[in-house]
Parts: sequence; structure tokens; C-alpha cells
Amino acid sequence: MGLIRNIFMTELLMGLKIVFMQMFKPTITLQYPHVKHPIPDGYRGLMSLLRYEDGTERCVGCSLCEAACPSNCIKVVSDEVPGQPLVRYAREYYLDITRCIFCGFCTEACPVDALAMTKVYEAAVYDRRDLMFDKAKLYELGERYLEDGKAYLTHHRMDDGTLHPVEGLGDNRYHFPAVDAEHGGVQPEQIGLTAEALEVEETTR
Repeated sequence: MGLIRNIFMTELLMGLKIVFMQMFKPTITLQYPHVKHPIPDGYRGLMSLLRYEDGTERCVGCSLCEAACPSNCIKVVSDEVPGQPLVRYAREYYLDITRCIFCGFCTEACPVDALAMTKVYEAAVYDRRDLMFDKAKLYELGERYLEDGKAYLTHHRMDDGTLHPVEGLGDNRYHFPAVDAEHGGVQPEQIGLTAEALEVEETTR
């Protein structure tokens, strides 16, 4: 059998068969960037931060994403919500896209689905400092590509019903006890730091 293959060069003929089959197929050329390939829901593009439907920040500043990142491109600075000493949030969040390997470990480590990857892959800039994303930039991406983020988490089975409510799945939002630091009493329950409260807190710094 080996002698016959050597004489008739069957491997070469099989390769030529594939070549000739492709030669007569119509050529398909996408006019990029006007026409682009469809991107699957599980694609790992630029990172984004998400909010709850009521505008409350999902991120609780636990730094699990920073610990899970193999390239050390995430930096989280957490702080307490004013008046709620047991409730924390990410006061600062930095992501160096130039070092990110788009592995998705940070999204898997996040306990509240605050991180999601989008389908954005066009991130070329002239100044690499523009690829140092801060908290505002990440939330901007999250709001602009919210549907991409939801589709990513759903595709990777990381949504427990918060993004797409399903019967039997609960809300993964942390429920901290509200404590009055001045009087020692219990305040009406308030979860997380809303966008309005964050603006007030930032202006008083």
C-alpha cells in the first residue's frame, strides 16, 4: 500500500482535489469596515462595567476580578458607601487594555455580574494612554453595549436571572444590612450606591 501511494502520490492528488474544488467556488469579499462579520454572543471583546436596571452600580469593590486576572491589568480601589459602613463599592476602577489577554477570568470571578465583555474589537488608537480605561469609561462602554454584555453573560451561563429574569432564578445583588453609623440604629434598607448618590459623594470630596 505504501508503494502504491509513493508511485501515484495519492496525498498530492487529494490535496490538488481540494484546491480545484475551491477554485471554482465564488469569491466572497466583505467590504470592511462597511460590512463586518457577525460576532457570536460569546466573543471576548472590550471589557465593560454594568449597572442594575435602577442605575445602581453592580460592582461592590470585592477585587476578585483583580485577583483572578493573570496579566495583572486590573486595579480596584474600594470604599464604603457614605452612611453605610457595611456596604462597599468601587471608588476607582482601572483596566489596562494593552495588557489584557481577553481570557474572561475576571467576568467568571465576579459574584454580581458587574463585568461583561462586549463585541467591540476595534480599539486601535494613536496614543496608548487612551487604552487605560477608568471607571467612567468602563461604565460608558457598559451602557453603550448593554445588549452585548447581557448576551455575553447569558452565553457563558453567568446570568442567574438578574439580566434576564427567569422563574426559579434569583437576584444576585448583595443585600447588606443598613446601619446608622451615628445613632447605631438600623436605617431603611438601601442597596449599593446609585448614580445620583455617587455624584453627590464625589462633589463633597
